[in-house]
Amino acid sequence: MSAAALVLAPALALGSFLNVVAVRVPSRRSLLRPPSSCGACGEEILWRDNVPILSYLLLRGRCRHCHAAISSVYPLVEAVTAVLVVACVFVFALTPYGALAAGFCCVLVVLSVVDARHRIVPNRIVVPAAGVVLVAHTAVDPSPAWTLWALAAAGGLFVVVLAYPKGLGMGDVKLALLLGAMLGASVCLALMIGLFAALVPAGILVARHGARARKMGVPLVPFLSFGALVALFAGEWILDVYLSLF
Repeated sequence: MSAAALVLAPALALGSFLNVVAVRVPSRRSLLRPPSSCGACGEEILWRDNVPILSYLLLRGRCRHCHAAISSVYPLVEAVTAVLVVACVFVFALTPYGALAAGFCCVLVVLSVVDARHRIVPNRIVVPAAGVVLVAHTAVDPSPAWTLWALAAAGGLFVVVLAYPKGLGMGDVKLALLLGAMLGASVCLALMIGLFAALVPAGILVARHGARARKMGVPLVPFLSFGALVALFAGEWILDVYLSLF
């Protein structure tokens, strides 16, 4: 518990950095230059206005200079990142696997934000992440299973893309590669939960807009990420409970 508490502040700072990644990578901008600035007036953000969550609350969600509204996504990303990293340390302890799980969660946070905003899954993030996770997981727990499940998950979604290209894209296939490399057999649970969860907003769109809903895309990455998080923290337990029924 004490170790989890110690990583809270660094996790919040990491969440602040993930906001930068989510904003700049889709537009192919440097993560280091220029310094963070207000999107409305262009004024550089002072260090005291860049404290995770706290600065947003003190500024009441507005720029100090021009008083333009600051998106609530920023403190949300910081909070979610902190919760997930602390949860990884609490559940998996300060171990190599705990660090791998925390990094995996951070990637999911960034990809979810980018997909929700732009409806894309950046190759510059998901492909290197899949490679790093596969190598790291194999080093931590040597087994061909991580490679096999990564290929199986990606291959399964690729078949779906070929059959229904309007529903899924190649970005989702690459994400499945990442999920399989991290989750192994639990990736099946992650994909099932994620795809079923995505049916909720899809159903709402159909109910509200009828046939026009077909042209309104639902970002799938946040839902697949949700399924992946359930599988990461409770996948083995859920599978054990399910198998015990037979």
